[in-house]
Amino acid sequence: MAIAKRAVFGLAGWSGSGKTTLAEKLIRHIVSRGFSVASIKHAHHKFDADVPGKDSWRHRKAGAGQVLVSSAARSVHFIEHPEEQPALGDLVGQLKPCDLVLVEGYKKEAIPKLEIYRKELDMPPLYPEDSHIIAVMSDDVPEGCPLPCFACEDIAGMADFILTHLGLERR
Repeated sequence: MAIAKRAVFGLAGWSGSGKTTLAEKLIRHIVSRGFSVASIKHAHHKFDADVPGKDSWRHRKAGAGQVLVSSAARSVHFIEHPEEQPALGDLVGQLKPCDLVLVEGYKKEAIPKLEIYRKELDMPPLYPEDSHIIAVMSDDVPEGCPLPCFACEDIAGMADFILTHLGLERR
């Protein structure tokens, strides 16, 4: 799905299923093929990526709703959300241009997704209830799964599937 004219693809699964590990491997593989990738990670809890005592943290604690810290190497933009989490489309819109936005989490969003399914978590697969899940990665594919299925180690196959689905040219 293109949110704000961007190629967006999600990774969905229960906590502990390996979404972050898969995201890491997919990003590394897709970037090695010449594509630029941005990622958005959903957090279910209040988190703080800032360091207590640092200037940016002090600015936020003083009440700044936004703090942008920049150096020659990188920038980070802290934005406080006192009322509610912003919509995924709004977050995607804040990103600089890139070939692909890989979204980890946001399993209820209406974007194409690959489900990471682990039988040992003893949780039901998500794909029967989510028509936006278009493929499954698993070490134990659920019986009767009608979707394309990938083994956990098939990073190249999953990357090809994602890029093809989004209409991105092979590089």
